[in-house]
Amino acid sequence: MSDTASINLPVRALSPKSILIYACEEVIGDGILKLSFAQQVRQRFPDAKITWLAGTGKTVYASVLKPVAERFIDEVIENAGIGDKTHQLFTKWSPLPGRRFDLIIDTQRLVARTMIVKRIPHVTFVSGTADFFFSDVKPPKNFESDPSFVGGLIDMLDLISPRPADDGAKVFDLSKEHRAAAAALLPTGATYIGIAPGAGDRRKLWPVDRYFELARKQLAVGRVPVFLLGPDEAELVADVRREVPGALLPEWDRTDDYPNEKGPMLVMALAAHMSAAIANNSGTGHMLAVGGAPLVSIFTRHDPAKYAAQARGLKILHALRDYGVDDASRIPLSAALDAIDTFVRYEEPLIG
Repeated sequence: MSDTASINLPVRALSPKSILIYACEEVIGDGILKLSFAQQVRQRFPDAKITWLAGTGKTVYASVLKPVAERFIDEVIENAGIGDKTHQLFTKWSPLPGRRFDLIIDTQRLVARTMIVKRIPHVTFVSGTADFFFSDVKPPKNFESDPSFVGGLIDMLDLISPRPADDGAKVFDLSKEHRAAAAALLPTGATYIGIAPGAGDRRKLWPVDRYFELARKQLAVGRVPVFLLGPDEAELVADVRREVPGALLPEWDRTDDYPNEKGPMLVMALAAHMSAAIANNSGTGHMLAVGGAPLVSIFTRHDPAKYAAQARGLKILHALRDYGVDDASRIPLSAALDAIDTFVRYEEPLIG
């Protein structure tokens, strides 16, 4: 949000007792980004019952991120079938029958879905769709929304509630067990470089052979490559062991006393021990950023201003912007190596 726009905000101060937040679905990357927004909703409306509605699919707030999400969200509804079919606009069908909310916040921008969601009984409806055309609360004419996805959502909150003072609270508060597991898996005394070659969308992938070559070059200068491979990248485990002898696979080669500490929170804890990391525009990239690793982020065509990870150090390599083609393979190895070298030279790991 621009400084000019902030002069006129908030437009209205609400005190809802029940809040519905509508989203389509959340995979891990989306979920990590949106949790800072959920935290803001909770901070501004501490006494409200907050319901998160994944209208067209599943949400990680009901699964892997549930332990974090439940600090901010009271109820999660997923696979609701609300907004997934246009004909819902032309029937007497009522979404969420029997429910009514003081405030509905629509986090997406598709006109048909917004019109469907607005049929849920409510007192106040807030949505940025079509320049706030459907919203009961609208910004002033000089309003310039933050270009990032989450920043734009928080701007919407500023229309209905004063922005809270920064209390320094972290969205992700890692347990001592996660931190202990990370310390055992990546002990102090080495320079660790995180490498996350996967992504849910295969079109986002930098060639895996380039990740292997990057890892070998890190070994050659005395650094330790650390591959972060989730269940969807299981087929790469044997390839890493073959192509990069000496690389670590901490999630697969457990040598610690905390085998039950795993998943996104462990990746975040591991990130604090890394001098730099590289990842596709992916959920694992967001985990590494939240955990504190300076991040080299590979983008193809998506807008980094909207979807970039919230890293303390961030270098974006963008195929379309920098090389004129929607193809991650056009990003040269040298660009990634230079970015990692810069981070290692000027950034210290949070732990180690």
